[in-house]
Amino acid sequence: MIERENQLSIRAQCALLKLHRSGLYYQAATETSENLALMRLLDERYLNFPTEGVLQMQDYLRSEGYVVNHKRIRRLLRKMGILAIYPKPNLSKIGKAEYIFIRIYLKICRLQKRTRFGK
Repeated sequence: MIERENQLSIRAQCALLKLHRSGLYYQAATETSENLALMRLLDERYLNFPTEGVLQMQDYLRSEGYVVNHKRIRRLLRKMGILAIYPKPNLSKIGKAEYIFIRIYLKICRLQKRTRFGK
């Protein structure tokens, strides 16, 4: 893409490609060896207990002797793409006609029983 041994300067090449020169020289920081060790422990724990979230992972790492912040754990879990498994709201029933019919039918039955007993 950008060649240093070219007749055009690096500035001109970046201008033609519409790139910033700072982006050309930028190198992303790598994770430290401690973070990699934490990520390995978090991954192993997640395989055994997929329902544990950030705070439970923090308790686990503290019991293992690591002093870590919940924000650090959350960042590492997001970087690995790990989410805790937990029950989600069952919103799929709301749009179904039979569910609506059943709810209305039960409500009518309850109202009829009340009026019968009230007489």
